[in-house]
Amino acid sequence: MKLTNNFSLEEFERSDTAKRLGIDNHVPQFAVERLRILCEKVLQPVRDHFGVPILITSGYRCPDLNDAVKGATSSQHMKGEAADFKIKVDNTKGVKLYDLYLWMVDNLSFDQLIWEVRPLRQAQGRPTNSKWIHVSYKNEKANRQQVFTCKR
Repeated sequence: MKLTNNFSLEEFERSDTAKRLGIDNHVPQFAVERLRILCEKVLQPVRDHFGVPILITSGYRCPDLNDAVKGATSSQHMKGEAADFKIKVDNTKGVKLYDLYLWMVDNLSFDQLIWEVRPLRQAQGRPTNSKWIHVSYKNEKANRQQVFTCKR
């Protein structure tokens, strides 16, 4: 099911953790409209402005999946109000993920916007970082425009 021109419901249900653990992570009806609004108000405008594909790394999370990934007990992912995403590092336009983050701060309405960085190690032993953006949008309440950086 298409939510907007470039986003489908399936992207928000997909989870390697859910698949591995046998968790049914289908989006309940109450969350479908919230995800559509998140796409319309936040994700599609980013996609349209930068012209690069956005890869949803964590969309909807049922309570069992949220527990499995150690998500916050009040996570907006469980309400269909949040998504974590990244872009391909080797995109042909040379756009950096941080460019999206900064543009979102200045141009969009959102509830929370978090630049997340997690240190990792590559196979060769050189340090590197995993980076993604968490964004949430509330349709039924005022959005707080909270901006954070999270380094785990």
